[in-house]
Amino acid sequence: MSGKLFLIPSTIGESPVDHVIPPYNKEVINHVRYYIVENERSARRMLIQLGIATRIDDLVFFVLNNHTPANDIPGFLHAAGMEDIGLLSEAGVPAIADPGSDIVRLAHEQNREVVPLVGPSSILLTMMASGMNGQNFAFVGYLPVKTSDRIQRIRQLEQRSANEKQAQLFIEAPYRNNQLLNDLLNTCSSTTLLCLGVDVTAATGFIKTKTIKAWKDELPELHKIPTLFILQK
Repeated sequence: MSGKLFLIPSTIGESPVDHVIPPYNKEVINHVRYYIVENERSARRMLIQLGIATRIDDLVFFVLNNHTPANDIPGFLHAAGMEDIGLLSEAGVPAIADPGSDIVRLAHEQNREVVPLVGPSSILLTMMASGMNGQNFAFVGYLPVKTSDRIQRIRQLEQRSANEKQAQLFIEAPYRNNQLLNDLLNTCSSTTLLCLGVDVTAATGFIKTKTIKAWKDELPELHKIPTLFILQK
């Protein structure tokens, strides 16, 4: 019987580990020797923060990111053989707005049991605290980089929200957050609701929902701060 694939969440930003990661996760990492990670250096640091008792140098790391050749990925699971293997997120939960879905799909194909562990997801936490439609929402990832395309996409999402009564969730590279916010404020109807989940779970973070008109009167600084955006008409 093959080992399990554990999906291991990490803290978001500078959140204290014991505030957002259950103690059971520590039990898991203390018996897992193989890890699939986005960045080995930060993964080592995160495992130490999570309280791993195993010597870090005794662990085996496989790097999965945008530069990983597709042909290399199946070898990660094969190398672990019958042992358990952990997919460790860089921030938040694995495979949600985060690399890892290819590994999870392969694990299913190989009849490995996939075990998701509890941890912080800025997407779900912001949605929970937004006051928007938690019965019908869609995460649409990143909006286009080109300004004209981004504005067109914002209009489409606002219209979709109105037609389907559906909250629209999206993110941006932190250094482009202010530009995206500016485009939202200049494009959307004044009565459309916008929720910002800023630095979620950190001491400096906040989750606030206001109309577009109200946000124009109190413009937050989002440059280089992890932010989730939710739009609802």
